[in-house]
Amino acid sequence: MATPSAVQRTSIQLYRDCMRLIRHIAPGHSPKAVALRTMTRSEFLKHAQELDEIKIEGLKAAAVRALSNYMLYESGTKDKKLEKAMNRFNEGTLAASSKVNTRNKDASTDIALLNRKDKPG
Repeated sequence: MATPSAVQRTSIQLYRDCMRLIRHIAPGHSPKAVALRTMTRSEFLKHAQELDEIKIEGLKAAAVRALSNYMLYESGTKDKKLEKAMNRFNEGTLAASSKVNTRNKDASTDIALLNRKDKPG
């Protein structure tokens, strides 16, 4: 049997790292562990036939980013200073998002009013 290419080998290593991390995060057969393993397995299987190396690298980067985000989240629940910083960031993000949504609604209302004025009748 031929040895797998470097891309395949690193994808397999990433999959194994994900599964090891899941064992660390949620040991045993808890509902959380089963859900994490199922989700990870399905994401890797969904893209198993991908041949484009650029897409593969993007998928691997997304997997690493997801693992990093989860580890940061878990650390934030244990470290009060980090938790406060994360909460401030999230509150700022939500506030900015609601401002954008308000502006979009105002613009939609303005467009609807203009359309009514343009219609004869």
